[in-house]
Amino acid sequence: MAKTPSNMMPLGTRAPDFSLPDTVSGETLSLGDLKSDTATVIMFICNHCPFVKHLNSKLVEVAKGYQSKGVSFVAISSNDVKNYPEDSPDKMKQTAEELGYPFPYLYDETQKTAKAYDAACTPDFYVFDKNLACVYRGQFDSSRPDNDQPVSGKDLCAALDCILEGKAVPEDQTPSIGCNIKWKN
Repeated sequence: MAKTPSNMMPLGTRAPDFSLPDTVSGETLSLGDLKSDTATVIMFICNHCPFVKHLNSKLVEVAKGYQSKGVSFVAISSNDVKNYPEDSPDKMKQTAEELGYPFPYLYDETQKTAKAYDAACTPDFYVFDKNLACVYRGQFDSSRPDNDQPVSGKDLCAALDCILEGKAVPEDQTPSIGCNIKWKN
């Protein structure tokens, strides 16, 4: 379990556009289809990563709570499925259904979307404001599979609360830590 930190996209960067298949609905969805006029959370996750598995149930809870306040959540998996078949689209659909993901789970087969976001690890979180400018990138919280801290989502939630309250998101942000994205050769 190699620990890889986020690359930390520069704040203010505009969300790169994408058009990717949703493994659950079978539809191709774009950023324009999924963005919110409040805030949009783009997260790079996958099925097999122990860091993602560690926070999955809390992530579902947090997403449901903030979706009711107008925040959009989008999950993307960019892993090489040839070498990591557990992350294939059919397994992604199965995981999304089993865990009750309340957000689309998109498959980035070409890995172009992950590269456009400069994503490095799973999980990797990005929050964009109503104008699709990056206001947060970093960790869900400080809990990890190998520490005793509870999974709370406090870092992501604090950023979203600032947006909902019309306040600036503090720029002091902690990178996420997770498994590296499994890049194709």
